[in-house]
Amino acid sequence: MNVTLKITKIGNSAGVIFPRDVLAHLGVAVGETVSVVTTPRGIEPAAADGDFEAQMAVAREVMARRKRALGELAK
Repeated sequence: MNVTLKITKIGNSAGVIFPRDVLAHLGVAVGETVSVVTTPRGIEPAAADGDFEAQMAVAREVMARRKRALGELAK
């Protein structure tokens, strides 16, 4: 699939409008969350993974509790 999307001003931000066929290809619908991943070729939109967010919450908690140890490991 090769689709050109126009960047639109939305308040003080900017956004793109995904056509219906792109939403279907991503497996998302209006109101759902899309994650953007950096790849060697640029960025890649993908359906957000709820498990990923839960894993990141746990990782943030561990990093907060073990901040000093992680700082020592980073040296």
